[in-house]
Amino acid sequence: MTEEDPRVIRLRELKEKATQAGGEERIARQHAKGKLTARERLAVLLDPGSFQELEPFVTARLEVGSEEEAYLGDGVVTGYGRIDGRQVFVYAQDFTVQGGAAGEMQSHKICRVMDLAAQNGMPIIGLIDSGGARIQEGVRSLSGYAGIFRRNALYSGIVPQISLILGPCAGGAAYSPALTDVIIMVEKQSYMFLTGPDVIKSVTGEVVDVEQLGGAETHLNISGLAHLMAPDERAALDICRKTLSYLPLNHLENPPSGKSEDPNRLCPSLNSFIPLDASQPYSMHTIIHQIVDAGTFLEMQSGFAGNAIVGLARFDGQAAGIVAQEPSVMAGVIDIDAADKICRFVRMCDCFNIPLVTLVDSPGFLPGVDQEHRGIIRHGAKVLYAYSEATVPKVSIITRKAYGGAYVVMSSKYLGTDITYAWPSAEVAVMGPEGAVNILYRKQVESAADPAAERKRLTEEYRETYLNPYSAASLGAVDEVIEPQETRQKIISALRVLRTKAINSPVRRHGNIPV
Repeated sequence: MTEEDPRVIRLRELKEKATQAGGEERIARQHAKGKLTARERLAVLLDPGSFQELEPFVTARLEVGSEEEAYLGDGVVTGYGRIDGRQVFVYAQDFTVQGGAAGEMQSHKICRVMDLAAQNGMPIIGLIDSGGARIQEGVRSLSGYAGIFRRNALYSGIVPQISLILGPCAGGAAYSPALTDVIIMVEKQSYMFLTGPDVIKSVTGEVVDVEQLGGAETHLNISGLAHLMAPDERAALDICRKTLSYLPLNHLENPPSGKSEDPNRLCPSLNSFIPLDASQPYSMHTIIHQIVDAGTFLEMQSGFAGNAIVGLARFDGQAAGIVAQEPSVMAGVIDIDAADKICRFVRMCDCFNIPLVTLVDSPGFLPGVDQEHRGIIRHGAKVLYAYSEATVPKVSIITRKAYGGAYVVMSSKYLGTDITYAWPSAEVAVMGPEGAVNILYRKQVESAADPAAERKRLTEEYRETYLNPYSAASLGAVDEVIEPQETRQKIISALRVLRTKAINSPVRRHGNIPV
């Protein structure tokens, strides 16, 4: 028998060394924290046996005489594989090698797979677990990060970019996931911040806990940076797979279809769901779960700006983006955070050919000096811009209040929405009846023998005359007044007919959204 070529044996040894990353001791410490290694994470994320590694032998460029060790792979595992049979490019930072800190060559590897993803029209998924830039490499590490940021921006809207924060993401490194489409974080394990607790304490004297500063709950509920949160790593990786199932591989494709569910299913309970008293709240979440395919609603930024709802779902297997108000939170009013949340989501759906379904129940924009001073006009204009710019199929359903600016910005027909339905409970007007009566009939009310009774009479008269869907329908602002139980059927029918929608937008460099 011919003796095996020693060069082959050497190759095998080097590959084995690369899989050991920072060594058994550091891998054990990673496991002791309840964390998987970079390669273990990829094994969970990708279809079994589908991962193909790229550039495993890259090492850091060390200065002559340096006592540092050059690790194979330089602290990141890169390559491509499949998720549910669909090709994706991936990178996973390895915390066992210098705390996952990124230097020149690690950044080179990440940029390489990002370029390949964009050139081949495939998503890029980043598994992030890093203390930030490698200080000892100085400007070389900074220029490496700049290359990643630039690609995040250049490939935005070309291929889906998903970031899983599975440990620290510190310093300027946090800007990369912030530029991607979806950020998924893990409770009590992942955190993101520009300046850490030590820096804050040295500058301001304030003592801040790392979870409070930039933990998963902070970014899901307060900053709005995180889109989804999971209790552990495996759940986060599963959520990533689910999120990708709604997205196309690139901006030229349509989202993949899911399992079909009865398109003729009625939702009878919705016919008695809206309270007769317009001041009474109800749950828009309940409506959403009733009308979409069972179990398909994936809500994003659920803890941030709870007065607005955004998420992905399916209607008879077809992916769609859901935008809505939640009347049980701040009466569904639109504030600065809600406007930003809606704008960002609408633009993401438009990037990737995901139709938009908007459920409207809002009394308007949140009034107040604080909101005005912080720029509610500018932020509200973002929603106007996003809906006006979006060319994907757009269907809206007015369930109850659609007052003033909230009516206009929430996917009204005059912003280019294709089909608008209204429930019998819909109220389309410039403002609510009480405010309208105070302005229109002030003198009449003041001069009445019983001002309170006169105000009540005029309010009811205004409500009967103007606050109903038929007034709006008579002017063409609503395409059809429907029974609430028909909502699912109507949406599915509309999405089917709009599948071939095509709009030729004016040629330009880009618009100037009021950021």
